[in-house]
Amino acid sequence: MEILILMLVLWYGGLFFQTFFLHRYSAHQSFTMSKLGEKISFILTWAFQGSNYLSAYGYGVMHRMHHAYADTEKDVHSPKYDANLFAMMWRTKTTYSAITNKEIEIESRFTDGVPEWPAFDKFARSWFSRIAWSVFYVGYFYMFATAWWQWLALPVAFLMAPIHGAIINWFAHIYGYVNFKVGDTSKNMLPVDFLMMGESYHNNHHKHGNRANFGGVRWHEVDPTYVVMWILDKLGMIHIKRLEVSVKKEDIKKAA
Repeated sequence: MEILILMLVLWYGGLFFQTFFLHRYSAHQSFTMSKLGEKISFILTWAFQGSNYLSAYGYGVMHRMHHAYADTEKDVHSPKYDANLFAMMWRTKTTYSAITNKEIEIESRFTDGVPEWPAFDKFARSWFSRIAWSVFYVGYFYMFATAWWQWLALPVAFLMAPIHGAIINWFAHIYGYVNFKVGDTSKNMLPVDFLMMGESYHNNHHKHGNRANFGGVRWHEVDPTYVVMWILDKLGMIHIKRLEVSVKKEDIKKAA
């Protein structure tokens, strides 16, 4: 039971801050929050992603590039231009590292407004931090694993963030249904997204990139992350950009 609890916390906690902070805030700025809220989000992203910590700057810039070049040769992750899932993820890793370390020149349209906290990133991305989290994971499994097969989940703990990315960037461009005609292969992978917290409504998102709610186009498309965001907005902790929320129903392309 303890192993299951840890994996659920890592899966949903890491995924929430990836979609809430890295994706919807850093890349798309679909809502605003205070500088204190931003700093807290940096820390909580590190706390839940652990050894998988992703820089808000690196993620935000790379994701903007993905939208600008979706399914072209310049796309940093596309099933159309990589031989397999692992080749795509390796290219994504290489590009992300180069952006985060500022080893390549990036157009200002991809960097403007993306949050940065260099000192914290340096710590959270350090080998010290990653090894410390790894020791924690191994120690936790050593204390609570009651069967050999439970250890099979340990590599997933180490690679949780890349797994989340692979699911959407590969599979959500291959499998699923389409609501909108867009210039790429993005699809809505799940009719009810209880596994990816709204991220699997990928076709909706590629049509309306800055929209805070990834679901809400069809009656069954409930976006769990947006539900949390709506509550935080009502509490005054964030402010959703309302003008970017509306979707014209006549734009919907019925799924084949």
